[in-house]
Amino acid sequence: MKRIALFLFIVLFIAKTYAQAEPANYRVAVAKFKTFYNTSQVDSIFKMFSPEMKTVLPLETFKPTTNQLKQQYGELQATEFVSYSGSIAVYKATFKGSIFLLNLSLSDKNTLNGLFLTPYKGETGAPQEAVDPDVTESPILQKTLGGQIAGTLTMPASASGKIPVVLIVGDSGPTDREGNNVKTGITCSPYKTLAHDLAKKGIASVRYDKRLVGESTSVTKESQLRVDDYSDDAVTMIGLLNDDPRFSKVVLFGHGEGALVGMIACIGQPVKGFIAAECASEQGDKILMNEMKSKPSYQADEVKTILDSLRKGKMTDNVDPAIYNIAGPSKQNFLMSWCRLVPIRGIKGMKIPTLIIQGSTDLVVTEDNGEKLKKAKSDAPYLLVKGMNHIFKDAPADPDQNAATYTKADVPLSATLVPGIADFVNRVK
Repeated sequence: MKRIALFLFIVLFIAKTYAQAEPANYRVAVAKFKTFYNTSQVDSIFKMFSPEMKTVLPLETFKPTTNQLKQQYGELQATEFVSYSGSIAVYKATFKGSIFLLNLSLSDKNTLNGLFLTPYKGETGAPQEAVDPDVTESPILQKTLGGQIAGTLTMPASASGKIPVVLIVGDSGPTDREGNNVKTGITCSPYKTLAHDLAKKGIASVRYDKRLVGESTSVTKESQLRVDDYSDDAVTMIGLLNDDPRFSKVVLFGHGEGALVGMIACIGQPVKGFIAAECASEQGDKILMNEMKSKPSYQADEVKTILDSLRKGKMTDNVDPAIYNIAGPSKQNFLMSWCRLVPIRGIKGMKIPTLIIQGSTDLVVTEDNGEKLKKAKSDAPYLLVKGMNHIFKDAPADPDQNAATYTKADVPLSATLVPGIADFVNRVK
């Protein structure tokens, strides 16, 4: 969400022409905002609004936007006063996953007249990203019945005539179009790198923010989300690309959970090929219980009890806060839909050409998963990339060194990955 404009605002003030020190009332206001934001008290932030602000930005709009921000960028770790001028105070806001400038404006009654975020460029300005002359990019915004899907189209700069396009479907959690995910510590934009590398092979691609992430919005609440919602979004994007006269064929690339989503999305759709990259072979409940082995036994037992209830279609409202992020009430609808899917059956049932990609040093989805998927669909080519981890980069098996690549945008993708993808895309009819 690089171009994030968090809150629409109205500022009512008489401008002043000189900067001033931080006013005490602004110091109090930003401290309250930080506390309420980090404790998810969105209603309390809303109560700080002036009547004019409440009219422009009603709670039903403000609340999901704020929750979406926290989901993607995490807690607000620090605020540092930068400047005050014209009744607007500017703070450097350091979130867990990014840094922005937080702009506040207070009324005479110390209520919020304005509240918005802008990109932080540092004291001397952020370094400009190098422009790749071989690649062009443009935004995509596709309206849906309950919101919008926002993404980026990447094209070869020298494209002429119809070319193939790859739809990149993201992994689990709050993964944005670039492949970044604050919860898993991924900040190196692997999908963007993949898109640029494909463009240099003459292949277009589209990557997009998942529902309720980045600039993709939806009336669906987190507690209502199901795997079907993600596959519906992928189907929408497939239709958009299939109708675009610039493209000769659509190939779906699903990463991790995105591969499972892709198996559903491809059914009955005009997709010519499917790529499952770093896809788990086991059902969700087995994956979850395996992860719980490292947790205290009482937590594992409670998760097992919740999963048993979900198999019967029953939700559990009373959940230990220690496992809220795993099986809390807001997660259970998704868990119910996820745990019913069997990846082995899904891959075996694919009716279109399929490529299975597996990295040998993927510590999230281990090598045996790729082998099981290949066994289930023996006619699918299997690209085992030696030394490749979960985000497609060369990395050792050591957990710390492996995870260190998650933040290094300058580390290229594994050398054999993109040529293997390009070969498959060009061969499918």
